[in-house]
Amino acid sequence: MKIAILGTGMVGRTLAGALSRLGHEVVVGTRDPGETLARSGPDAMGTPPFSEWHAANQRIAVGSFADAAAAGELVVNATNGAGALAALSAAGSANLSGKVVLDVSNPLDFSQGMPPVLNPVNTDSNAERIQSSFPDARVVKSLNTMNAALMVDPGRVAGGDHSVFVSGDDADAKTTVTELLEALGHRDIIDLGDITTARGAEMMLPVWLRLWSALGTPDFNFKIVR
Repeated sequence: MKIAILGTGMVGRTLAGALSRLGHEVVVGTRDPGETLARSGPDAMGTPPFSEWHAANQRIAVGSFADAAAAGELVVNATNGAGALAALSAAGSANLSGKVVLDVSNPLDFSQGMPPVLNPVNTDSNAERIQSSFPDARVVKSLNTMNAALMVDPGRVAGGDHSVFVSGDDADAKTTVTELLEALGHRDIIDLGDITTARGAEMMLPVWLRLWSALGTPDFNFKIVR
């Protein structure tokens, strides 16, 4: 499958590498490819420059948001939550029309300091805003309750015995995402329902952040025992 990854941070890089290793044709999208590849220092989170990662992953193409979305049969929104709509707008409605858009972002608002709060929250979600803004896309929410390493290697904790959630209005789109999750090694995949159920998945992030602080590691996830 041809897959576009929008975002060059740790999540985008990790997903791009893993999906490429699974045999997919991957292109990473960024606002300004030239500027992104020219950066020589770490970002605000201490992540090494994208150029270093790309030098070790040259099989993965890099282009603008629009170029990546046009090339992809499936588009992954791996941007930060606050920048998701702008990135997808740059990708272009026509390039998203009819395609599965897998949203792994979280709408974290750092404007009031740490820990961040969710915005939107409770009566709306990032995934719903994306679906509303791009009604011809088939948006699916998933993978947002774990760190990037667990997204692509669930077996690194508890032998992979933890849960991943899926929300979306389009049944076929959810099936496509579920198959991708299974290929990455996820076993306990829970379909929460339509796109409004993404509110619940996103609202797990405040708990996740406090668990990270309490445990001293981001290598954990939720398990729904039933």
